[in-house]
Amino acid sequence: MPNLPNSPTSEEPSVTDSAPSQQTITYAQAGVDVEAGDRAVELMKSAVKATHTDQVIGGVGGFAGLFDASALVGYRKPYLATSTDGVGTKVAIAQALDIHDTIGWDLVGMVVDDIVVVGAKPLFMTDYIATGKVVPERVADIVRGIASACSAAGTALVGGETAEHPGLLRPDEYDIAGAATGVIEADELLGPQRVKAGDVLIGMASSGLHSNGYSLVRRVVSVAGWSLDHDVPELGRTLGEELLEPTRVYAADVLDLAQTFPVNDSSGATGAGVRAFTHVTGGGLAANLARVLPTGLTATVDRATWSLPPVFQLVSTLGNVPLADLERTLNLGVGMIAVVDPSVAEAAVKHLEARGVPSWILGTVETTDAAGVGDGPDWVQGAKGVDGGVVHMVGDYAS
Repeated sequence: MPNLPNSPTSEEPSVTDSAPSQQTITYAQAGVDVEAGDRAVELMKSAVKATHTDQVIGGVGGFAGLFDASALVGYRKPYLATSTDGVGTKVAIAQALDIHDTIGWDLVGMVVDDIVVVGAKPLFMTDYIATGKVVPERVADIVRGIASACSAAGTALVGGETAEHPGLLRPDEYDIAGAATGVIEADELLGPQRVKAGDVLIGMASSGLHSNGYSLVRRVVSVAGWSLDHDVPELGRTLGEELLEPTRVYAADVLDLAQTFPVNDSSGATGAGVRAFTHVTGGGLAANLARVLPTGLTATVDRATWSLPPVFQLVSTLGNVPLADLERTLNLGVGMIAVVDPSVAEAAVKHLEARGVPSWILGTVETTDAAGVGDGPDWVQGAKGVDGGVVHMVGDYAS
């Protein structure tokens, strides 16, 4: 896992006939500190190694992370699942507060929880950090957070890169991204092909804003003139502490639920169990749920089944943000949804609750009636290029 500074991404100056500079210019004077990158690797190395399983080949520092694929030998027909993502402008909150050991949880949540949606077990992950100046302690804090979340998700952190971009980013600025790969048995793949009329929707509570909609949230806070150290009684902490709350990583809980209530019975035939999951990220609940519904089915989500957590109420009132904007931007308290056979719905909720994931039944799936899709923001059909089913948001949020 090299995590070493890279060269600036700006274009090299063209060679001209002008006289050479009389000043000696080093790479360090150009803003890139290779030794700082080496120190960062030493600081993070133990945390990264703690995520490694027997399938991870080699240690930290190689050009490529290696994973022993012979671990997949027992699969009949393995499908590989992959995902990549970042954290968005939430990094601005971490930078403003100078707290960097939680933002890695947001990255892992955004990446790995997309993979487990199809039922895939995450195998390994890589990260990328671009910064204006490598501060070893800061980079190590970021990677320690990534490693901690990887451990919770049951995935190995096998590689990464830290790139120093002076002139492109300010010394205190950085951005992070990651990618992960998982595996699922072909005949156990979850998704819209399994969803049926009569299925039940189970909502899993978010830990807060997670990592979506921060451009809206930061704009609301800015217009209101609030500082991050503003104490907010209804939140029970400062605004900055709330905005930096890490994303809940559902991977282990979701996979455990799918294994406890499998889509196939012991003979391999389709049985009652978990049909699909949806990760509620950018675009909000309805748009993401529509992605895992087949054409011809409508999921009705009853807002009255849960109350908006205080942070979402705050954004709404402080910025006078229309409900339609809130619902297509923020998760509003639901970070993951399971679509399950009705016969296991109550047991699935209890199972999640026992694992510490607050959960409840928030709606059902039915055949789309002759009227089809209604007008207005309460109706969503398909999203992000998926020509899927319909989601209908009904009722008012519980008080």
